[in-house]
Amino acid sequence: MFGSRRSRAESVTCIACGESIPQSEAREYDKHGDRWDRRDKTFEHLCKACFAELCQQPRNGLETTLDAAGAGEADRETFLERFRELSEGDARSE
Repeated sequence: MFGSRRSRAESVTCIACGESIPQSEAREYDKHGDRWDRRDKTFEHLCKACFAELCQQPRNGLETTLDAAGAGEADRETFLERFRELSEGDARSE
C-alpha cells in the first residue's frame, strides 16, 4: 500500500548539487507539483541542505505585504503589480 521498504535503502542523487545520498535522507521533488499523487511517477530528489536553501521561502512580513498589496480587495492585476513592487522594495532593503 505504501510502497516497498526496500526502496528506502536506495541511494538517490540531489538534482541541485549532485551529491549521492540515501533516499531516506532526501526530500522528494515533484516537478508537476503534486507529490501526493504517487501513481506512475518517479520523483527527483534534493538533499536536505539544498531543499532548505532552494525551497523554503521566508515568510517574515508576508501577511503585512499581502494586506498592503490589497489581497482579497484589489483585482488580480493590481494586486500582483503592488505585491511585486512591495516585494522588490523589501529585497532591496535587506
